[in-house]
Amino acid sequence: MQNSEIVTSLPKFTVDGMHKVCEACQFGKETNNVFPHDKNVSKRTLDVVHSNVWGPTKTTSMGGCHYYVSFIDDHTRKVWVYFMKEKSEMFTHFQNFKMLAEKQTGLQVKCLRSDGRGEYSSNEFITYLKMHGIQRQFTCKYTPLQNGVAKRKNKHIAEVVRALMADKSMPHHYWVEAVATVVYIMNKTPTATVHSMIPKEKYNGRKLDLSHLKVLGCIAYVHVPDELQTKLDLKAENCVFIGYSLEQKGYKCYNHVTREMKVSKDVVFDEMNSWYADVCHYV
Repeated sequence: MQNSEIVTSLPKFTVDGMHKVCEACQFGKETNNVFPHDKNVSKRTLDVVHSNVWGPTKTTSMGGCHYYVSFIDDHTRKVWVYFMKEKSEMFTHFQNFKMLAEKQTGLQVKCLRSDGRGEYSSNEFITYLKMHGIQRQFTCKYTPLQNGVAKRKNKHIAEVVRALMADKSMPHHYWVEAVATVVYIMNKTPTATVHSMIPKEKYNGRKLDLSHLKVLGCIAYVHVPDELQTKLDLKAENCVFIGYSLEQKGYKCYNHVTREMKVSKDVVFDEMNSWYADVCHYV
């Protein structure tokens, strides 16, 4: 570079102290601090539970829901989801989750981490937590990254739900069934956070059999019991596979003709095809 191109006569500035904060810079350029991923999980199951409410959705589910609340055990990364028509239902679902998890493990919920939204900061909810000795940890306002475990998990769930539903062209009103299925699968597959262990295995200490997993949204031929057949009746119903029953040992399938939900273990799956492949009412 020639001397004629060098900028000259620049004023010289001196700063008193190595860590002086420039007020004008903070007014003009300050951004959110970056929170690193916490790689240290808690030492025991239920020591810390993360929670977040997801929604609302524009599309109402078949059961009339617009939200779900997730609870994530920090130690095992096992996830529970409860679907809601209104966010105010969260308190009841937390009580149900607490009783279920504590009965299953013989341990107690010690700390709940969430954002500070109304459903988590009501007087009724805070009083309940105090009565049961559960520590509360809120995020700072407008700082959702502090609730990173729950936020990242909900984002991951939503991404997989969109992919599975798009693959089989499922209508959006099946989002509850898709979320429940994704969480069911996530709890049975390895996660790097807990050293590639499977959350449900780490939670209850039992090995899992994954041979029953099927493709969400595929065609499902559900066997009609002999007691419900006459001589010339069809021996199967053409349905769509929409998930796994948590109350019965069977597959959940929906018959669009009769508008009935079927739960059965006697199902033949056509996993390469979708009931909606030639349907144009995808919304």
